[in-house]
Amino acid sequence: MPVVREFRLPDLGEGLTGAEVVRWLVEVGEVIAVDQPVVEVETAKAVVEVPCPYGGVVTARYGGEGEEIAVGAPLVTVAVAPADGASLLVEAAAGMLAEAAAEVERPLVGYGVAEPGKGGRRRRVGAAAAVPPAGVPAAVPVPVPAVVPVVVPAPALVVRTAPGVVPVISPLVRRLAREQGVDLAALSGSGPDGLIMRADVERAVAAKSAAPTAPTAPTAPTAPTAPTAPTAPAPVVREGVVPLRGLRKAVAEKLSRSHREIPAVTCWVDTDATELMLLRRQLNAAPGPKVSVLALLARICTVALARFPELNSSMTEDGSGIIRHSAVHLGFAAQGERGLVVPVVRDAHARTTEQLGEELGRLTEAARDGSLTPAELTGGTFTLNNYGVFGVDGSTPILNHPEAAMLGVGRIVAKPWVHEGELAVREVVQLSFTFDHRVCDGGTAGGFLRFVADCVERPGTLLRQL
Repeated sequence: MPVVREFRLPDLGEGLTGAEVVRWLVEVGEVIAVDQPVVEVETAKAVVEVPCPYGGVVTARYGGEGEEIAVGAPLVTVAVAPADGASLLVEAAAGMLAEAAAEVERPLVGYGVAEPGKGGRRRRVGAAAAVPPAGVPAAVPVPVPAVVPVVVPAPALVVRTAPGVVPVISPLVRRLAREQGVDLAALSGSGPDGLIMRADVERAVAAKSAAPTAPTAPTAPTAPTAPTAPTAPAPVVREGVVPLRGLRKAVAEKLSRSHREIPAVTCWVDTDATELMLLRRQLNAAPGPKVSVLALLARICTVALARFPELNSSMTEDGSGIIRHSAVHLGFAAQGERGLVVPVVRDAHARTTEQLGEELGRLTEAARDGSLTPAELTGGTFTLNNYGVFGVDGSTPILNHPEAAMLGVGRIVAKPWVHEGELAVREVVQLSFTFDHRVCDGGTAGGFLRFVADCVERPGTLLRQL
């Protein structure tokens, strides 16, 4: 007898409590292999495929496309046959073929070549009605007979014998029973191991037709109905309301929490970036990978954080202490197909400028094509926000909770500037610095921003720190 193993949505990343179903990759009644992806979900971090650790027949799916499933809630149930279940599967298949041979001219529903775009799914072999546990949304039940004998140990998952299994495998039998109104659960099959055959359904139809019809009782006179109260008007649905889902919902919740919990302060300074841009042109004139402005700014940030370690920190969950981070995991804002995301460069302090540029480029491309993993979007300790790419000079961004600081960089544009006592046209950028006032005072924040500005204006000062 097959058993039903319940696969629950696993924890897909740091701090995630649920995921939204984007697309189901399997159907109820479909045979799946061990570790085959069964659903594509969208978390607050990325869109990922979730593999199932069991092989067998999918008996139920929980949640439709667009619905959110909590971590730890049932995702799918899979009927897994015991080690000796192969013989039952063979007998059931033989019964199905015998039924199909009786009506060759009638097509078999649900069999044949997989539809285009379905990813080469396996043939369905029938189904067993799955009974969802209490408190879990009802899934679509499909009867399931014996399945591929795959046994996978998984002590963390719920294992139970499938209740209410209807032993029928032929779609012809199911259609006949549905058209004639026959309850398959009430029949006893004459096939191997109680398999319900077409003859069983036809006998039930004949018995149903031969049963005498009970006389109907005379109907009582209908009492006059009382006047009904006017119904309340239907609620007005406002046009143009877009529900918050997936990434947009996660961003809204995170920014709201940051604005509510963190006493953030922003300071800024206009900076002459002419020498920094000259250094970049000199570096890119030499053989080797090209160096971006973002990579140079990332290098400056890691050196500044080594000088002001108070800003590479975060508050504890209850707000009772400050966590000082020894490593700099540098987040940076990137625009992708799913919106604005913040990929994280791990151990940025230990990378060279070229290595920073290569990793920044890789993560930027992954953000554009939506292939970032949850691990690449979590764990940042400091954020570099280059909003200058949008053609703006300044900003007062909201901190990326639970981080305590963020450096903002505006556009680099030619402006009149007093340089060495004379008016000149220089490449000027506005730097803004937002920080959590709980982790430091204004003097520390001002010192950090001034150090960054000095490195932008005179990049040679970095040599003292490297």
